[in-house]
Amino acid sequence: MDFSLSEDQQSILDAARQFSVNEVAPGYQARDKSGQFSRDLTRKMGALGLIASEQPEELGGSGVDHLTTGLIIEAIAVNDFNMAYVQLLGSLNSQILAGYASSELAQKWIPRICAGDAILGVALTEPGGGSDAANLQLKARKTEGGFFLNGEKTSISMADQADIMIVFARTGATDSRARGVSAFLVEMNWDGIEVGRFDDLGQRCIGRGSIFFDDCFVPADHQLGEENKAFSQVMEGFDFSRALIGLQCLAVASQSLEETWSYVQQREAFGKPISVNQGVTFPLAEAQTYLDAARLLCQKTLWLKDQGLPHTKEAAMCKWWPPKLAFEIVHQCLLLHGHGGYGKDFLFEQRLRDVLGLQIGDGTAQIMKMIIAREKLGENQ
Repeated sequence: MDFSLSEDQQSILDAARQFSVNEVAPGYQARDKSGQFSRDLTRKMGALGLIASEQPEELGGSGVDHLTTGLIIEAIAVNDFNMAYVQLLGSLNSQILAGYASSELAQKWIPRICAGDAILGVALTEPGGGSDAANLQLKARKTEGGFFLNGEKTSISMADQADIMIVFARTGATDSRARGVSAFLVEMNWDGIEVGRFDDLGQRCIGRGSIFFDDCFVPADHQLGEENKAFSQVMEGFDFSRALIGLQCLAVASQSLEETWSYVQQREAFGKPISVNQGVTFPLAEAQTYLDAARLLCQKTLWLKDQGLPHTKEAAMCKWWPPKLAFEIVHQCLLLHGHGGYGKDFLFEQRLRDVLGLQIGDGTAQIMKMIIAREKLGENQ
């Protein structure tokens, strides 16, 4: 096992960290208040090659490995959990386009995603579905030259800000579940689309909302993958995004922990730094241990993907544990800062609100544990 970074990885990581500190960090709270992510920052990230950099150069990427993509998302999320969604959505969804879109669509959109000129979201969840992701009711009715979409998607990240969406819809029988689902690339300015936004606790500059389709026509060449088989084909890409989500959350915890290690050495009580108290340092030592272990898990998962090895079980671990752990660590850091941490002079309040959402979205802990159990039971058969 080699835990060192190559010169290229270190160079990319240094550039991402510098950009994150100088460009991303200053607007973290302002973007939360405005409810808008920054298109300007997104284009700057694209110009530096920090979006979907694992895509090949001919599609606008840098051809790096998936582990390097994880390092990039960490570097951005340290200073703004939300702006790291640009990396998350870019990597997950450009991978789907590269694998299942026509070459014309891939050539049209992937370079724009890598450049930060377009944001591609994914619309899977529906009001009656939630964790039962295969229970889709949004219908894709075949017509001459394409399909008409009718129905609603809900709890969709960037519903009102994305330029394009990968939309899962039912093309098979109502009771066919995952075997009757197809996927389509939809431009969000097409006729027959309306969006609504929720007033959420956190991740406010990304936003979450509903998308309503009323006879929205989708050309046949915008279908992704095979008809009725998209759920099993396209969902494979979520193993990649789950590892990235883990690192995105852990970056927030890591930054909070670093700030708190420093704070407890400076803050005095009864004439001594509070770091002399085991009641202060032991929780931090535990948090540091869990954090380092969780990061290794996420990095191993991306390494497995780079080797072409199975990583579904590990990806599910990355999705349920690191978001929960990140919330707990930020919470502990807030408490150790006393009432100062409870206010907005520090960033713990916003970080707590931001990371909490990923204990729900993109697969709950219960679903992830079901996947882990299924994979382990399958190994023993």
